[in-house]
Amino acid sequence: MERNNNIIQRLSKKLNSYTCEPNNSSCFEKLYELRRGFKVFTAQQNQIMSLIKQKRASSKKLKEDIKLHLDRFKQLEKEIAAYLLDANQYS
Repeated sequence: MERNNNIIQRLSKKLNSYTCEPNNSSCFEKLYELRRGFKVFTAQQNQIMSLIKQKRASSKKLKEDIKLHLDRFKQLEKEIAAYLLDANQYS
């Protein structure tokens, strides 16, 4: 989970760089959605890590939360790849 979080942080920085600036309204919308997705991902990551450290959540619930979080990571990766392809198409 930490590795995935680090990957998301690096991708977030890349999206904020000038090389990934949106070129049309579709790209602006995708970028907005990605940034929102990063915020949600980070909040979920922090919540899960807090629960792990506190050991207060049931293992079944925690396992489900982690699985959903990993699925969200995979989805964010796909969305980022699609955005980068679209944004670089106009370069």
